Amino acid sequence: MRPPIGLDRFVLYTFDFGGPVGLRLATRRPAAVAGLVVQNANAYDEGLSDLARAMVANRPGVEGAEDRVREILTLPVTRGQYEGGTGDPSLVAPDGWTLDQHFLDLPGRKEAQVALALDYHSNVALYPRWQRWLAEHRPPALVLWGRNDPFFPEAGAHAYLRDLPDAELHVLDTGRFALEECLPRIAPLVAAFLDRAWPPPGP
Repeated sequence: MRPPIGLDRFVLYTFDFGGPVGLRLATRRPAAVAGLVVQNANAYDEGLSDLARAMVANRPGVEGAEDRVREILTLPVTRGQYEGGTGDPSLVAPDGWTLDQHFLDLPGRKEAQVALALDYHSNVALYPRWQRWLAEHRPPALVLWGRNDPFFPEAGAHAYLRDLPDAELHVLDTGRFALEECLPRIAPLVAAFLDRAWPPPGP
């Protein structure tokens, strides 16, 4: 058993699949959450594209579901998730998608991804609970969104403002992996947000 690391309070950075993971953690330990950085991490019905809804429909017992999931675990699709929707694909370093595919291709990794994907509907079922948590606890939030995300469209970013009206929202003209193209713009926004949400101790 690993020893505790003494992390009693933190700011969550949620992205993509990390959205459901982070919000599960937040609802279990609300007092520990000092703030949220949300980057293309959907928690609203309007933030699901038709493509995402088709993937959510894949679940155990549905004919062909596993095969459809495995189709997206290939190099062309992995690369497309990084470069798709960007203004300049040449700014996307190949390290990300090549490393992703390398690890996907290791023994047992695709099976784990298939299991997660076939259970994604359980995340969508929790959207109302997570929305209630956001509205009740109102954590400081920075919402960053690549508007050309084929899975989670821009409407999902604006939806957060219903429950977090004081959130800072920035919609970027890029794809799902916004950091790959827009890191110079995003990093200062995150740094400034952290200073506000969790200011350093005085001298």
